[in-house]
Amino acid sequence: MLKKIFRKTFLSWRQMSYKKGRLAVAIAGIAFADLLMFLQLGMKDALFDSQVRPYAILQGDLFIVNKLSDNLNAIKSFSRDNLYQAVGVDGVDSVSFLYIGQANWRNPENQGSRQIFVYGINPNKPAFDLPEVNRQLDQLLLMNNALFDRAGLLPQIGDVPKLLATENPLDVQVNNYKIKITGLFTLGSSFSAEGNLITSDSTFLRLFKRRQANDIDVGIIRLKPNANIQLLQAELKSILPDNLLVLTRDEFADRERTYWANGSPIAYIFGFGVVIGFLVGTVIVYQILYTDVSDHLPEYATLKAMGYSDLYFVRIVLQEAFILATLGFIPGIFISNGLYIMTQSATFLPIAMKLSRAITVLTLTIVMCILSGAIAIQKLRAADPADIF
Repeated sequence: MLKKIFRKTFLSWRQMSYKKGRLAVAIAGIAFADLLMFLQLGMKDALFDSQVRPYAILQGDLFIVNKLSDNLNAIKSFSRDNLYQAVGVDGVDSVSFLYIGQANWRNPENQGSRQIFVYGINPNKPAFDLPEVNRQLDQLLLMNNALFDRAGLLPQIGDVPKLLATENPLDVQVNNYKIKITGLFTLGSSFSAEGNLITSDSTFLRLFKRRQANDIDVGIIRLKPNANIQLLQAELKSILPDNLLVLTRDEFADRERTYWANGSPIAYIFGFGVVIGFLVGTVIVYQILYTDVSDHLPEYATLKAMGYSDLYFVRIVLQEAFILATLGFIPGIFISNGLYIMTQSATFLPIAMKLSRAITVLTLTIVMCILSGAIAIQKLRAADPADIF
């Protein structure tokens, strides 16, 4: 049995490798299709990962948000008094809050305007679990001081780390208001903003003059050790107004991810790109296999006249499709990984090769090639040995 399978596979490979130029074109075409799918899926994951990255560094166990807040771009405020209702609940250790806003940033190098996220925190009750930030909280106690995200899109918003090395503090303008950059931290840009600032709550309110001090965007609740998070979550839900949500970290991040997956056209665009890559690969493989079948039609007809069944030829063509899928996937994944590294280095977006994504693209590649082979087989099955000879 194994000998028969090997013989058929050997015949498939001999046919594919007979014209090496055609084989090279086929491999390049499949690698290009894989590259398209890898890039689209990679950028889609980078979109989700970059948008939920701020949630991962929040220093809390439960979070209170307005029910209308489904993403950071459209965060809705609520009364700080509601957060303080949680203080009296048994099991709650402490609470803090977060202001979030998008501000107009003036590039200190070329005076260009860009959008950045500004996070306002109480320096006495840190909201972020970032050692870099927490070591510099004393600087935020001074009015008009801010920390700058070194992992932002520096070509667009300005190379502040380089400027800060020669001038510290560095004067910048945010929302046409002069503040000082006194230190750096690392978070990373996202699809909705090209950089991030962290300020004190007092400085934040100066940057956003229409905001009221009592209107916060995120309530952060830290629980005592060994507290039951599910029971406390249910208890807080029962005492807070219906317009507020009490979320775990995962639930909080999932709301953001769900918004970008279902409420934003960007995710659909990336998904459409994957479909385009799949179709491009299908057409390329079909043309290669169809041409191969046409070139060898007399030989196939001879075997057919000798009594070989259609199933025999189907196996050969599908084996050719599988060989092409494997050979095309190898350069595709290596080139894509290189582009991921280049993109991450240039943009600081969290884009990297994942095993799940590699398996997805490999599966799509095999399906793409087998589908093309199944279509190309129709010409062979319809061939009559008498007509050919």
